[in-house]
Amino acid sequence: MNAPLSENDLGAYDRDGFVLRKSLFDREEIDLLRRAAREDKQLDDHSFGRADGEGGTVRLSLWNHPGKGIYGAFARCNRMVGTAEQLLRDEPYHYHSKMIMKDARVGGAWAWHQDYGYWYSNGVLTPNLVSAFIAVDPSTRENGCLQVIRGSHHCGRIHHQLTGDQAGADSERVQEILKRMELIHVEMDPGDVLFFHSNVLHRSDQNQSDNPRWSMICCYNAKSNDPYKDSHHPRYTPLDRLDDSAIKTIGIRRFEDDTDEAAFLDPNHDASAKSLVRED
Repeated sequence: MNAPLSENDLGAYDRDGFVLRKSLFDREEIDLLRRAAREDKQLDDHSFGRADGEGGTVRLSLWNHPGKGIYGAFARCNRMVGTAEQLLRDEPYHYHSKMIMKDARVGGAWAWHQDYGYWYSNGVLTPNLVSAFIAVDPSTRENGCLQVIRGSHHCGRIHHQLTGDQAGADSERVQEILKRMELIHVEMDPGDVLFFHSNVLHRSDQNQSDNPRWSMICCYNAKSNDPYKDSHHPRYTPLDRLDDSAIKTIGIRRFEDDTDEAAFLDPNHDASAKSLVRED
């Protein structure tokens, strides 16, 4: 599914706050990403956990710039960047990416939250940012798939407060929103990508299944929404787009020469990683 979004797709995004692109990546591409992530010692060494307030812990790794390896190939390919450009109605740049490692039986939950609930404090003036959730493994209700509230981006930015190690949206307000708006469990196959607005309320349950639920999330900001101040995520940095074919070329080469993937952030030293008590 490499064609541009249709007018109906764009209308659905404006109305619902998200659009699902089925099979945006084929089996070979997503298998390369899965294998690279599972075997990546640097990714594992730089992963860190965040308590979910429900007795579980979420494990993830984070990086600000896409890099030249397979993770960067996914974030910089025309399929991803072109879709982000259509949704933002502007030139996108890479705000950051992360790998969410929700392992079997131990993967924790994410509290209800909005991405802009945190990014607001980074000097980003408008919520014109989009996140792209790539299903690396099958994403099901049993293993803690992403949940979204349809149309919740129209509610504007909601106050957030700590839930465990995470900052969640005001629970009273979320419960009232759920009385009026539809809760969607976004079940996805590997290679599917959900693009969602930065004010869409989303969460996920703990993984209590025998199957892992890993996902890679690439976040894009609009050039015109360049933050007015420096923060732990980058200001406007032109994105070097790649042809879609680069994913397989770079992915295969990765296993031949073991190239570096990305500049992972250290939660003990980097403000970006520390701030993940407030992110996805």
